[in-house]
Amino acid sequence: MEKKVKKGKKVTVLGAGNVGASIAFALSIKGLCSELLLVDINKPKAKGEAMDIMQGNAFAPTCDVRDGDYADAVDSDMVIITVGIARKPGQSRIDLCKTNAGIIASVVPEIVKYAPHAIYLVVSNPVDVLTYEALRVSGLPENQVFGSGTVLDSSRLRTCLAEHADLNIKNIHAYVFGEHGDSSMVPWSLSSIAGMKFDEYCKNVEDLGDKAEIEQEVRDGGAEVIKCKGATYYAIALSVSMITEAVLRDTKAVLTVSAYQDGSHYGVKDVCLSLPCVVGANGIERRIAPPMTDEEVARFQKSGAALRAVIEETFA
Repeated sequence: MEKKVKKGKKVTVLGAGNVGASIAFALSIKGLCSELLLVDINKPKAKGEAMDIMQGNAFAPTCDVRDGDYADAVDSDMVIITVGIARKPGQSRIDLCKTNAGIIASVVPEIVKYAPHAIYLVVSNPVDVLTYEALRVSGLPENQVFGSGTVLDSSRLRTCLAEHADLNIKNIHAYVFGEHGDSSMVPWSLSSIAGMKFDEYCKNVEDLGDKAEIEQEVRDGGAEVIKCKGATYYAIALSVSMITEAVLRDTKAVLTVSAYQDGSHYGVKDVCLSLPCVVGANGIERRIAPPMTDEEVARFQKSGAALRAVIEETFA
């Protein structure tokens, strides 16, 4: 039988729910890959989503979008994991962690059999805990498995600051570090607006408000969307498309993805959480540990400790 010729970059998306389907749509209209595979336990859903995107091929860069099984992921350059259940009313965070960690433990080793050289990006929540589990069960190197982390949180922060300052978001540089969740923190000493440190801008141009209130506004951003429409998926899809572009096009972008910490940065170890990483064709090419104030380092360490406690309880 004639061997199939690989036409270009291939991406597999595990999970064809709102998040997975939105990611697939974003990747296709950006033209980031020539082959796109959707895999879901609900096979008709994956087929329908793939067909829906494929039928718009005349209006976007050509992409072969298909549904399939784990075996069809062979030769994937990247695997994006969105499987898992949403938190139900009355369900504890630990119960959610245990359930979704079990799902990760069942699907990741299966797909790694067929795509051992792919870069794996975990998007499922709670993303830091599930990234930790995906790395553990995959047996792959740390650079090859990471999570979407606080890339979206950082976008929400920049969006918030742009609205407060009435400026183009591209003139604002700011990050969210730590957990993608309640213990996340903003290193304000590293934030800048129009080339000025955040505090300098507030002193010399315009006071943008209380930092703690801005941080809470950013943390509440996703919950507010869920309250209004039931789920969030467009913004996360766009953030994942940027991470995917960094890998497939080797852009060496600095992104706050969730990566395994070995203790060499601020003393935080044996957890996955977000710090700036250079993302390229090899996944995490290198990590960046910018200088923070003592108070910021303490807050980052507190976030790491909170995640470590959740991991210990989840896998007890």
